[in-house]
Amino acid sequence: MVQTGIAAAPGIVIGKAVVRQEKQLVVERKKIDAGETARETDRFRHAVELAASELTGIKEKVKQELSEEEARIFAAHLLVLQDPEFVGAIESLINQEQLNAEAALTEVRDQYVQLFASMENEYMRERASDLQDVSNRVLKKLLGVEGDSAMEDGEPVILVVHDLTPSDTAQLDPARVKAFVTNVGGRTSHSAIMARSLEIPAVVGLSDITERIVTGDLVIVDGLEGTVQINPDAAVIAAYEAKKQACEQQKAIWTKLVHEKTVTRDGHHVELVANIGSPHDAWQALEAGAEGIGLFRTEFLYMGKDRFPTEEEQFAAYKAVAQTMGSERPVIIRTLDIGGDKELPYLPLPKEQNPFLGYRAIRMCLDRADLFKTQLRAILRASAYGNIKIMYPMIATIGELRKANEFLAACKEELRRKGIPYRQELEVGIMIEVPAAVMIADQLAREVDFFSIGTNDLIQYTMAADRMNEHVSHLYDPFHPAVLRMIHHVIKAAADEGKWVGMCGEMAGEPHAIPILLGLGLHEFSMSATSILQARHLLAQLDAGQLREVAMHVLTLESGAEIKAYVKEHVLDVLQR
Repeated sequence: MVQTGIAAAPGIVIGKAVVRQEKQLVVERKKIDAGETARETDRFRHAVELAASELTGIKEKVKQELSEEEARIFAAHLLVLQDPEFVGAIESLINQEQLNAEAALTEVRDQYVQLFASMENEYMRERASDLQDVSNRVLKKLLGVEGDSAMEDGEPVILVVHDLTPSDTAQLDPARVKAFVTNVGGRTSHSAIMARSLEIPAVVGLSDITERIVTGDLVIVDGLEGTVQINPDAAVIAAYEAKKQACEQQKAIWTKLVHEKTVTRDGHHVELVANIGSPHDAWQALEAGAEGIGLFRTEFLYMGKDRFPTEEEQFAAYKAVAQTMGSERPVIIRTLDIGGDKELPYLPLPKEQNPFLGYRAIRMCLDRADLFKTQLRAILRASAYGNIKIMYPMIATIGELRKANEFLAACKEELRRKGIPYRQELEVGIMIEVPAAVMIADQLAREVDFFSIGTNDLIQYTMAADRMNEHVSHLYDPFHPAVLRMIHHVIKAAADEGKWVGMCGEMAGEPHAIPILLGLGLHEFSMSATSILQARHLLAQLDAGQLREVAMHVLTLESGAEIKAYVKEHVLDVLQR
């Protein structure tokens, strides 16, 4: 029997299944005496302390074994336990309503989860999941429920579960759990992202897989295609054994490419670089074969704190990345991309009905000279230690670009007067993620050194479709002709002015997209570190000259499905012959 879901983390695993049923946390609502409220409040606070201690341990483990970026998930969880509104509401119910701690926690949790889950933007919906995870951790402490050891002891298994929280996933032992499948979830969920970092194959969104598999079943998990085979026959097992072996051989070939440059079959060099969120991530990118950093998301330096990072703290972080990459490898630092959909507890911002179209990124920075200039000075100072470039996010007008450059010029003058060195030939570029920027790309190209196309937001804005909204997510299609024509327009506009173009959205690492992007003339591909070697292997087999014709042809096709099928038949399948 074959079940099809979402390919969340690549790889093929054949093994015995263990179905883990969710433990029902039964909460009894009790009225307590007025004299017992202080003791009940203390019991709740103690549970919070225990949960916070556990989360701190998980955060440090993830930081050491994976990256700073993944660890930020648990920094956010810890902030929930420090939120005076959330914690205060629970303590208020205990004291004013004379409720037991378990019932008070459950009531407040349900109110917040329902509120966040009903909101339109992705960030707030993720808060609902985070809040559920954190609250259940505290609830287990109150109820005396121990963690599930079934994932840690015994023979290697394929874990079958309704859902995995980020903290569940972070604590999986890859030596024990060889793969996992879930009823719910998506490719962009925190758990899926962590599974890819842990290199644990996963298929999610299988609806009722916990009812179709029983413990002991032989299961094949194909994290490449997003399928699960239940009790397959000998012929299917043999076919997947061969496919698994081929995948392992392919990974061995990719590993040999770590120190190679990215050169196409016809000798065309493109830069293959990484997206990172911290100095620690830069080391991982280097080890994965990155030729530089195509996107340093600086907002992670601001998150998980109770104040803005100082100029010295930022300088140290940017300098560390520059020194890790060396004098030749480029490091593109994106200025602060926060506000609206990404909240900081210490930065009060107006509540917005549609934060993705609101007060965020460069719009906020141009309004807050103190924040913007602090960051720009730190970047300029760090540029003396490597090949740093600056990139402004969410530019929509020429005026925004010019005003940002005025701030940059003022910061350069400040440093010059103080005799503080910085890279004189530092390049300045912008992210192309707003359709308006696409349409005036010819004008913008005259005033920048480079473009980097941020497809994650560009696709959403172009298609007016939130990829996390299940009712319209099918419209979020990187291969839609409108998206590809926009990319072509941007690359051509830049080329006319002698400027180069990169891409830092997820599309840059998509195997079906790479031949098209190469054919369109993209100069730089920036992606997660784990995708670099696969992309390098693919690019080495492609002929950039021949792909120009392929790229021009797909621009005439009418749908994303038609375009992907064409690339598969005329490019990818040909390479396999």
